[in-house]
Amino acid sequence: MSKRLRSSEVCADCSGPDPSWASVNRGTFICDECCSVHRSLGRHISQVRHLKHTPWPPTLLQMVETLYNNGANSIWEHSLLDPASIMSGRRKANPQDKVHPNKAEFIRAKYQMLAFVHRLPCRDDDSVTAKDLSKQLHSSVRTGNLETCLRLLSLGAQANFFHPEKGNTPLHVASKAGQILQAELLAVYGADPGTQDSSGKTPVDYARQGGHHELAERLVEIQYELTDRLAFYLCGRKPDHKNGQHFIIPQMADSSLDLSELAKAAKKKLQSLSNHLFEELAMDVYDEVDRRETDAVWLATQNHSALVTETTVVPFLPVNPEYSSTRNQGRQKLARFNAHEFATLVIDILSDAKRRQQGSFLSGSKENVELILKTINNQHSVESQDNDQPDYDSVASDEDTDLETTASKANRQKLLGKDAN
Repeated sequence: MSKRLRSSEVCADCSGPDPSWASVNRGTFICDECCSVHRSLGRHISQVRHLKHTPWPPTLLQMVETLYNNGANSIWEHSLLDPASIMSGRRKANPQDKVHPNKAEFIRAKYQMLAFVHRLPCRDDDSVTAKDLSKQLHSSVRTGNLETCLRLLSLGAQANFFHPEKGNTPLHVASKAGQILQAELLAVYGADPGTQDSSGKTPVDYARQGGHHELAERLVEIQYELTDRLAFYLCGRKPDHKNGQHFIIPQMADSSLDLSELAKAAKKKLQSLSNHLFEELAMDVYDEVDRRETDAVWLATQNHSALVTETTVVPFLPVNPEYSSTRNQGRQKLARFNAHEFATLVIDILSDAKRRQQGSFLSGSKENVELILKTINNQHSVESQDNDQPDYDSVASDEDTDLETTASKANRQKLLGKDAN
């Protein structure tokens, strides 16, 4: 962490001193107690990272610092600060409030319900409003005004908006202008570094052509963030993208042993998924890796006081209402995997991601995602009596290892099956 933490910094949600966590997509710093609530909301609401005990890509940290210092919190508390608003009389949480229900209710209203965000005048066609906001975002990213772009994103502007007249996306514009912090913000909100403009060029191409080499390298890292994170979780190493190495496939300690029939069946079902469904499963595993690693940091940084209670534990991935009930159930099942099981699933995903990028695409059905998880879950009960067989039911990763960077799920959808070169 940098020298940046100053005594003047306070938690965005309760104004407690010396916040030690950040909400990356909200551009705020938060205290331990408020972070426990953020974690329970899920990464689709708030992506939390520890300021000192989690490694940061330098420009991602700089982006969050800039937003915090320029008052990004006022975006999420707009009506609380507006004397003319009916909400201005509502009390903000304070450090002395209990986590439950006081702080939790305020934080849910602020970030989940967006109860205090400035509302635009209603229009008959909401899509017109979103298009207008996205066009404003497209123009704004050529400047360094991050908080303006975050405000537009909070109101519904789309980070991947393809401008019909300009023939490109906001990330193309930011990359051409060398705006690396804007590129970080857009990526957090789902911008795809591999998207081609009307001339067939990607944001990476424009960054390289403009001599913005740091930005170009960072965009490649963002493009492969999902697979990089999974590999780092297991072996503590990242691919050398500069030299064309885009994947690391860790090996199991007992990889010389034959896989069981159930393990082979699970791997075969994984390979049969369509690219879209494979990406969904990979994204869910990414979120589970993030949950486990954040848990490890959380436990390591607490003094085992009243904070470490059942009310602050996140036992499985929180429900994302945008996902089907089947997918949410499958995501929660991932928390049951420990030791060998989870590691083998991660390795299978990494192997298949590399295979798919090389052009071997297969089709599959949505039901196969559930079948994979059922096969994996059943495997332990079937094979627990045979210790010679590797199964999916133990975790081979050390959760106290150094942690790797996180980003939004939307930002990761494009990472599989595209080469940044």
